[in-house]
Amino acid sequence: MAGIFGTDGVRARINTGPMRAEAVVRLALAAGRWFADNNQQEGRSTNPVVVIGKDTRLSGYMLESALVAGFTSIGINCRLLGPVPTAAVSYLTHSMRADFGVMISASHNPHQDNGIKLFGPDGAKLADKIELEISELMQGSIALAEPDKLGRARRIINSAQRYMEAAKATFDTSLSLGGLHLVVDCAHGAAYRTAPETLVELGADILPMGVAPDGLNINLECGATAPEGMARAVHEAGADIGICLDGDADRLILADEKGRICDGDQILAALAIEMKENGRLKGPVIGTVMSNLGLERFLADAGIDFQRAAVGDRYIAAQMRETGSQLGGEPSGHILLPELTRTGDGLIAALQVLAILARSGKKASEILSSFMPVPQKLVNLRDMDKAVLSHPDIKAEIQAVTDELGDEGRILLRPSGTEPLIRVMVEALDEARLDAAMQRLVTALKAAAE
Repeated sequence: MAGIFGTDGVRARINTGPMRAEAVVRLALAAGRWFADNNQQEGRSTNPVVVIGKDTRLSGYMLESALVAGFTSIGINCRLLGPVPTAAVSYLTHSMRADFGVMISASHNPHQDNGIKLFGPDGAKLADKIELEISELMQGSIALAEPDKLGRARRIINSAQRYMEAAKATFDTSLSLGGLHLVVDCAHGAAYRTAPETLVELGADILPMGVAPDGLNINLECGATAPEGMARAVHEAGADIGICLDGDADRLILADEKGRICDGDQILAALAIEMKENGRLKGPVIGTVMSNLGLERFLADAGIDFQRAAVGDRYIAAQMRETGSQLGGEPSGHILLPELTRTGDGLIAALQVLAILARSGKKASEILSSFMPVPQKLVNLRDMDKAVLSHPDIKAEIQAVTDELGDEGRILLRPSGTEPLIRVMVEALDEARLDAAMQRLVTALKAAAE
């Protein structure tokens, strides 16, 4: 963690901690000052520019106003995009030649939470070092602009359309989605218009879900963290495939025509094989420590190198840059395709899978069941201090379970970067051993935490 920043920006329950209006103004002052001092484009005689997008949370209005107050007070011009996916902020930051970008969103979290993600002028998320420097700036005095140097704010009325055109440009122009029947769940979030309209314009027949945001229903029993309703709708409607996005549309979960849910690992496998066959796969495929062992084995059998990064799409992106990789992602549905987009984009990732369907004529179940996942279980232990992971008894138990599983399993214990909990993950070829290992670890953690 870098100062107030977690694994994906700043995030908290609204009106608490860093998500209080005064704290957000302070963050805007510090971030704006850092970019004004370090990143302003050479030769620009006007004020620095920031683009600001948001998802559909009620609290987005408050946070947007707080950010504008902070940025304009130090002389930064604000371009307000309104409700758009995180990927749209990334794209438009670069496209509009802005000095930096901001997305107001808590991604897959419920409406009570909100967050702030920062992007550099290249549309990429910030490195830990920059986030730490911004956090340090927040602690000191920050110079404000003279009255005649204040920033201005204006709304960009066609931001969603600009992004949609960019998304459509990633879809093979020789193909059409005509004849495909899709279920599209937008989680009542940022893509509630852009995803359905893009797919319809490419010829698809769609059944939309989660497209009636009211400020409070984002991710509520829908979207990428609750794809069961989408999967049922696919089966009941006889659709060809189902698409599930999360609140800011940077995650993608699919369902095949049988209503079987397919996570990010199956999506990675399908894209990896397709990209290898057409010569676009360069470098290793980058997953995370949470990626299923079955994916790793499948890619090895296909002659494709696989590496693991820390959880979080920006850590995947950093390792991809280091290795020259053109494909990365995680089971939760973040899929990174740097040739097409600068950050995780659920819609663009979905379009690449749909292109495989359109080009091959195969059913979704044929391309999204490349491997049999190794049995895996994840338990979230809420309100548990992460310091328990340093307890000697826990370290000893982790080593004992690891030794017992050997090459036939894997365990991972880590604190969440976005929520107050510890995640315990166990994989094993044998489900009985998996259950036993999980029970041992959970029992040990609860005992050590008392």
